[in-house]
Amino acid sequence: MAHKSGFVNILGNPNVGKSTIMNALVGENLSIITSKVQTTRHRIMGIVNGEDFQIIYSDTPGIIKPNYKLHESMMRFVNNALTDADIIMYVTEIGEDIAPENEYLNKLATLPVPVILLINKIDLAISQEEVERLIKKWQEALPQAIVIPLSAKEKFNINAVFDKVLELLPEFPPYYPKDALTDKSERFFASEIIRQKVLLNYQKEVPYSTEVEIEEFKDEDILRIRAIINVMRDTQKGIIIGKQGAALKKTATSARLELEKFFGKKVFLETFVKVNKDWREKDHQLRRFGYK
Repeated sequence: MAHKSGFVNILGNPNVGKSTIMNALVGENLSIITSKVQTTRHRIMGIVNGEDFQIIYSDTPGIIKPNYKLHESMMRFVNNALTDADIIMYVTEIGEDIAPENEYLNKLATLPVPVILLINKIDLAISQEEVERLIKKWQEALPQAIVIPLSAKEKFNINAVFDKVLELLPEFPPYYPKDALTDKSERFFASEIIRQKVLLNYQKEVPYSTEVEIEEFKDEDILRIRAIINVMRDTQKGIIIGKQGAALKKTATSARLELEKFFGKKVFLETFVKVNKDWREKDHQLRRFGYK
């Protein structure tokens, strides 16, 4: 039997459930999930292996209009995902309008690779008629796309998506070793788990002004991690730390518990907060944080 292998790149607007879908398809929580927009900043690969196939899923940042250099780097990940895919998975959701001026939809219409359009969060639909109406609308907007309604949260139709991907996958040898799960390092996942807790525990602009850097990662009898939470202003540093350090302690404790779950061992976590002015606009900082 011939071996199938390929890159399935997941695109869509912010907060439509791309990360939840990839995690459900991969069976591991590789992409951090919060209810806030712009949770995913990097392009994260999740690899699913079978005896005669290898699927490399790619989660990408939500499509936005860039306001600063960090956003430009995030959109570069999205644009690269359009050009190196064997299959494109475009995620939309119940209630999302089809904007004729959407440049990415126009790009999808001209792609030479299969497009699977997923209508997520159908568990929130008012009726089956609403779902059917949306399917029809998307089929008219993108006639060449295969439209599948699903609920990633409820795991509804995830198997149908997997089966369709397997059917469309090109014949090719595996790109990665068969025991590979992702292209990212353990340090990367440690920083992402801590950043997720920052997103969940703080409000307004503060979470979007932070970047987590792993200064030390020692895998001994226990996992020793020293993390720097970079912020842009002194006032943000004060908010992250909180009164008598209470806010930072709460964030670090929830991060440590999540890290222990993810790595399957005891974790000793130290967290520090550092002011790194305008890091989102500085090329050398973005390069250091893996955005370039």
